[in-house]
Amino acid sequence: MTDAVLLSKVCRHYGSVKAVDGIDLAIGEGEFFALLGPSGSGKTTCLRLIAGFDSPTSGHIEIFGESVDGVPPYRRNVNTVFQDYALFPHLSVIDNVAYGMMVRGASKSERLAAAEHALEMIRLPGYGTRRPAELSGGQRQRVALARAIVNKPKVLLLDEPLGALDLRLREQMQEELKTLQKNLGITFVFVTHDQGEALSMADRIAIFNEGTIIQVGRPEDIYRRPNTRFVADFVGSSNVIPVEFAGLSSQHQWASLRPEAIRIVETGGKQARVVSLNYLGNSTRIALDVEGTRLHALVSSYQPLPDEGDKISVDWDPDDVRVMEGE
Repeated sequence: MTDAVLLSKVCRHYGSVKAVDGIDLAIGEGEFFALLGPSGSGKTTCLRLIAGFDSPTSGHIEIFGESVDGVPPYRRNVNTVFQDYALFPHLSVIDNVAYGMMVRGASKSERLAAAEHALEMIRLPGYGTRRPAELSGGQRQRVALARAIVNKPKVLLLDEPLGALDLRLREQMQEELKTLQKNLGITFVFVTHDQGEALSMADRIAIFNEGTIIQVGRPEDIYRRPNTRFVADFVGSSNVIPVEFAGLSSQHQWASLRPEAIRIVETGGKQARVVSLNYLGNSTRIALDVEGTRLHALVSSYQPLPDEGDKISVDWDPDDVRVMEGE
């Protein structure tokens, strides 16, 4: 796989603050790649370095095999979609979408035709004469996407573009973004602090914390096989348990067990006392005291459920216990 973006030992320091500290990262051509982490973890700084809005203190960045060290943003074959959309309020939708092509010197007929095609791709045909203020949040997000893809960049950078949308619209846009990326075949680099967004859309995910990358992998690997306690706690919900409690022999201290891996059984298993139940709709989260260790199980709300204070038996597949290498 060709590397669309390659970062080699990249650092960005602001005085004593190490926003990005020695990152090595390869993003493949045509990947939908997520940079995931809490606020201040370095993911947005990393995106800005790829875009050229900021320069590395040290290290090296390549885009499709060409060094972009010292290359300004407008000369990189990338485009960025921002969380606040950054649309020009005084321009129509069609002129917003065509703006980048106008700056590059495309003829009026060429840029308007390309802008109309881009609006069709993001399912807003006929909206060209409207102003941004006349659009909903989801529609403005689509216009920002159309403006970004109309120049046919090799890499599209998305900085928490769904953060301002409500839950239902955000879920809808997640599906549309994934479909758009597949249809275009463009490399998407997506910054988010929302684990659900990253897990549902990305081909691979890089987990950031304190300016470094903790783990890189496919969503299922990140979720099912976290390599540190930080990843286990940050990505979804996890029971972090001593390896001895899990019945494992390991030089490492902690293991991860996802709540949905725990099941209520009639016989066998470990004895548990139900501490509390939290109804979540189609599932119920049960807090358990298991031999003095607090665990949380996530079970279907449609099955018979115990009551608070009940004594039950619980079990899990040994393969669902992941020994964590770090921390």
